[in-house]
Amino acid sequence: MKHFSILVLLLLLCNALSFAQNATITGIVLDDNNQPLADVNITTQGLGTITSSNGFYILEITADIENTITFSHIAHKDVILKNLLLTTNETFEFNPVLKVDVIQIDEVSVSATGERTLENILNVTPETIRKIPGANSGVETILKLLPGVSSNNELSTQYAVRGGNYDENLVYVNEIEVYRPFLIRSAQQEGLSFVNSDLVKDVKFSAGGFQAKYGDKLASVLDIKYKTPTLFSLRADLSFLGASASLETVSKNNKFSSVSGIRYRNNSLLVNSQQTQSNFTPSFTDVQSYLTYTVSSKLQLNFLGNLAVNDYTNEPLNRQTNFGTLDNPQALVVYYQGQEKNRYTTALGALKGSYFLNENTTLKLISSIYHTIEEEYSDVIASYELGEVDSNLSSDSAGEVLTSRGIGSQFNRTRNDLDALIFNIEHKGSHTMNNSVLEWGAKYTHEDIRDQLRESEFIDSAGFSIRPPRAEFTNNQPADSFDAPLVAYNGIYALNFVKTNRFSGFVQLGTQKTWNDTDIYYNIGVRSHHWTVSGTDVEKVSQTVISPRGQLAIKPKWDKDMLFRLSTGIYHQPPFYRELRDSSGTIQPNVKAQKAFHLVAGNEYSFLLWERAFTLISEAYYKKLENVNPYTLEDVRIRYSANNDTEAYVYGAEVRMNGAFVPGTESWISIGYLKTEENRNNRGYLPRPTDQRLKLGILFQDYIPTIPDLKMYLNLVYQTGVTGGSPSYADPYIFQNRLRDYKRADLGISYIFASKDKQYPNTHWLHTFKELSFGFEIFNLFNNQNSITNTWVRDADSKNEYAVPNYLTSRVLNLRLGIRL
Repeated sequence: MKHFSILVLLLLLCNALSFAQNATITGIVLDDNNQPLADVNITTQGLGTITSSNGFYILEITADIENTITFSHIAHKDVILKNLLLTTNETFEFNPVLKVDVIQIDEVSVSATGERTLENILNVTPETIRKIPGANSGVETILKLLPGVSSNNELSTQYAVRGGNYDENLVYVNEIEVYRPFLIRSAQQEGLSFVNSDLVKDVKFSAGGFQAKYGDKLASVLDIKYKTPTLFSLRADLSFLGASASLETVSKNNKFSSVSGIRYRNNSLLVNSQQTQSNFTPSFTDVQSYLTYTVSSKLQLNFLGNLAVNDYTNEPLNRQTNFGTLDNPQALVVYYQGQEKNRYTTALGALKGSYFLNENTTLKLISSIYHTIEEEYSDVIASYELGEVDSNLSSDSAGEVLTSRGIGSQFNRTRNDLDALIFNIEHKGSHTMNNSVLEWGAKYTHEDIRDQLRESEFIDSAGFSIRPPRAEFTNNQPADSFDAPLVAYNGIYALNFVKTNRFSGFVQLGTQKTWNDTDIYYNIGVRSHHWTVSGTDVEKVSQTVISPRGQLAIKPKWDKDMLFRLSTGIYHQPPFYRELRDSSGTIQPNVKAQKAFHLVAGNEYSFLLWERAFTLISEAYYKKLENVNPYTLEDVRIRYSANNDTEAYVYGAEVRMNGAFVPGTESWISIGYLKTEENRNNRGYLPRPTDQRLKLGILFQDYIPTIPDLKMYLNLVYQTGVTGGSPSYADPYIFQNRLRDYKRADLGISYIFASKDKQYPNTHWLHTFKELSFGFEIFNLFNNQNSITNTWVRDADSKNEYAVPNYLTSRVLNLRLGIRL
């Protein structure tokens, strides 16, 4: 009996241990077209399961031993996952792609960060995106650390890529092109990026030489994939800058899933750190949802919806900006009256249907409608004083203006209204054959823009209203009397009703081959775009462009892990509404598509350093631009000349190394050089507004070894200054200046109370939290004075005009709380 009791006890103990040594593998099985695959058999060591109708599976395996997982399907070749070693209660997500022509066998390797990988592919995880500190935390914060991406304004989510401007970047969310408001002129009016980082699953970014399947822009593509949830989850993020919450749901039969997010942002904390004191009342709110419904094994429906309301009210009060030199310190003191009241309301609804004709062919139909109503109303009077500053540090009036050298006033009035409706319907398809994928697409876009511009600027200096320095305003005072009416120094008055119909399409073929133990991949394709511009008092004009493109990648079977890439092609950017509108607000329908020839050569080298994995990525590029539509850039507002009398070029090189500089983390350092110039009307080359010569970006993550849950995130940016423009009516070929270099450091420190790797028993108060973190962020850690534009002030004595910098935000402290249930 005693021996029997001991035997029972041992059996119970072994049974308990067996339950304690389980782990879980889960995910979605996909086919060659990245579509969910049902009825896939998943087996390991006598255990098994099959995927549901939407490709989802979950399988418990034995922990702390090496497992071999086999994925098999009657119409596809097997995927065999070897050497998968999971710890007790660990969950590993694996989303394999089953092919019809080749058995895939791979071993699971553990990187220096502890992440299990199967391929050497750089991928910025959504978790990293959410944790990186920044005035506008999210995808754009990560992009701005890349060597070819520049932005001199931390309040803006916009970015320039390799010499392009903000209008030259494509953004897709689940294959749906998204837009941003038209009238925003200042970064502090932007509010929120369209992309909600809490909903993001994958981020892909191309800085040039992209495939023909992507649309008609000159600079870059940001391709975002939102999640298709498999489990319920609730996430919240709170800080002094606002709050956000996201919800992930899935039905019991796994046919329906949704991911939704709501965000609120208030930039008062940042804007109040600027030199202009103001009563600032912003309200930036948006709601997004991405819904997925699997009708059958052959049909899947998706819906993306977004509603954003940006209310911006600003009542500036006063400002003092000290500038000049140590020998001649000066100051601009401004007192304001009036206020700005702007409102931007945007809505997007998109429906996508995917039909799986057979195992090799997928057909998609995508439709979307975007509507924006934008209002800009402002009446601001600025009375200014330009004077010398008391530089005696021991004086009670140190830093204050002692004597005035000029006084004046400026009155700005704005009454702008815009109503834009953009409708898209698109068909896309793909067909897999052997080692090749054929993709095609056709798209129709209708744009209906109704725009009323009413802007005026009056300048008064010592009691005299200054008229525009144009020939029609010359006079011979005081010899001849002059009684003409007051005329604004700058004024725009236009009423535009413009419609554009666009037809575009593409076809491309991608093939992978092996030649002499060398893997070769190439993609060739061509796009075509035809558009017609018409409207009230607008001449009807039609144009067509064709854009061939190609990419080549070679991976030799060397001991060193090297990959070589080459991309080239012709890229056109047919004019959007703003590119048709000249400096006076008049529509010029004959504006041609800007044209760029891209040549990009790159190399990826993966290696071990300090017994940790690193990747070195280097690229060199050249762009030749024709039919360029020149523009001026002030803050984030772009104003085009609406002609094609300019040619330009861009060239540069970039290097980026990423890896585990600190064990268990991922960091990177990047450096890039860029030069871009334009030749207007054969007058010679001069720097473009985005001529950002040198760029250094560092993303560094660290932790305290004895307290590994105390994390540190640091991002550093250094950029040489871009051209700062010139005073109104000044010829840029006569007057050019550059803004000061942009230097910024943002620091984030947080403590992880709970995470997927740090769970608690049922009795603990932290058990209900899947994730819980609290910390602080310091923006502009070293309090650098960065400027984005200049205010031009005339000295009545010397007749000189001074470029007074408009400084950006100073050092700011922000607290942040993150929760996931």
